[in-house]
Formats: sequence, C-alpha cells, structure tokens
Amino acid sequence: MTHFSSLATFTDTLKGAPGKGPLALILLEDEVEIESTLQHHLGLGFGQIIAFCTPEMPIPNTVADHIHRVDFDVSTQDAICTIVNAVIPAATGHWIYTCYNAEYVIYPFSEDRSVGEMLGFVTEERRDVVASYVIDLYAGDLAQHPNGVATDDAFFDKSGYYALARTDAEGETLDRQMNVFGGLRWRFEEHIATDRRRIDRISFFRCKPELVMLPDRTFNAPEYNTIACPWHNSLTAAVGSFRTAKALRRNPGSRQMIDSFRWRQSERFSWRAQQLLDLGLIEPGQWF
Repeated sequence: MTHFSSLATFTDTLKGAPGKGPLALILLEDEVEIESTLQHHLGLGFGQIIAFCTPEMPIPNTVADHIHRVDFDVSTQDAICTIVNAVIPAATGHWIYTCYNAEYVIYPFSEDRSVGEMLGFVTEERRDVVASYVIDLYAGDLAQHPNGVATDDAFFDKSGYYALARTDAEGETLDRQMNVFGGLRWRFEEHIATDRRRIDRISFFRCKPELVMLPDRTFNAPEYNTIACPWHNSLTAAVGSFRTAKALRRNPGSRQMIDSFRWRQSERFSWRAQQLLDLGLIEPGQWF
C-alpha cells in the first residue's frame, strides 16, 4: 500500500504516472464493509484503487497491500467534488470510477468481463461516460442487522423506479438527460433531503481538460450527463448501495419510524448482473 498524506501529494504523483487501467476512487465514510467493498472492486480489475479516508481509519490487511491510501476527511461538504476535480487534470485521458464504502458496482456481464473490457467497449462507442443508477440495498432482517447492512442477507426494490426529463434554468428539456428516482429514497422520501433523492449517477467518466464535477454530481460538459449516445441505447451500470439504509438507521427520527425495509416488491439481491438485466435496471447496449 502506498500512503499519501494529502490529496495534493497524490495528484502530484498522478501527473507523473497515472498508471494503466481505470482508477477507482473510493471514499471511506465509516468502517462498515470496507473489506468487502475493496475486495469487490479489486476483483473487477481496476488499474488502481485509491481509498480516501481519515488517518485513523483501519483498512484490513487482506486488502491493504493492493490499494493506495490518501488521507482526506470525506465528511467535509462536497468531498467527492473536491477529490474528483483535483484528480481530473492529473489524469487526463484516463477513466475514473467513484463510489463509497458499502457500495458495489455491477455492470452487464461483470461476473465474466473485467472493467477494462467494459470501458474498452464504451470507448469504441465514442462514449466518455457510463450512466449508472444507485440501487438501494438493505438488510432483510433489521432485528438481526440493526445498521441496515447485511451483504449475505441483502434485498432491494425490484420495481418502483421512475425517471423525469431534466430541464435547464429556463425550463427547457435537456437532451438525453434524466432525473431518476426509486428505492428507499423514494419510499421513505420524508426522511431524505430533496437534493439527495435522485439515484442517477455518472459512476464512470473519462477525464478531459476543463471538465468539472458540480455539487449535484453532474458535470459542466452536457454530454457527460447523458444516459445514452444520440444513435442508440448505451451500456449502463448499477451501484448496489447500503448508504441510504445506513443513514435511515443511523438517524434517530427515521430509525424509530422504520422497523423493516422490506415490502411486497422486495427481492433478495443475487449479486449477479443478470438479475438487474432481467429487471431492466441495467442496459447492455450493443455489448454482447
């Protein structure tokens, strides 16, 4: 493990040698499922995995030797934007992926094909982004898993998702841009701030000069916010995430109101891409 004492030190190193393969920037907010998160992404074949966390955060020995670590307080406001916008100019031309601990990316055929193969196809399609949707995961039994997290007893909503056309400040519809909603953030929206209810996320993007991530996690380049190219459906991914379940169980108000996340449309999460393909939650595009 290479340990960087600051974000600036890390980006200075990137400028000299960004390395091969896509970079995974993983923000560790707490100690929940750090090992499983890092193991999952190591198994997908990222060129480098960089964990951002406080100096005190423990990283299990099973994964520590295979990642880089950067000291950074990810609890600060807009931490993801600060990190991404520092990395972009240092890694021009390289693919970047972002997530948090207790989040797991799944893309079409991810059990058999590496993330590099997937992004190679996307590059051939002349796309610089992979649109994704955050699929809220939650423990099936909150009495047994009071923090809402259980990778071996994970459920998700198989329906209840919807999209609205995104508009600009003048109310004009933006081309191929959608605001997507669903999951726990939809069912328990009274406990979720309005600006945190969307589940659309650009999880993969290729760095280019003057690209900037904005506070709402969109980009200043309109094409980077699109769900597909103009000529056909594009490949999309999903990020299985326990973050909302954790937050709803951590907050005293919502914790008292919710004794189970399961409902009639809950389905056990299989951790396989085919399940999400069958439900239409991810799209292979032209990749077979």
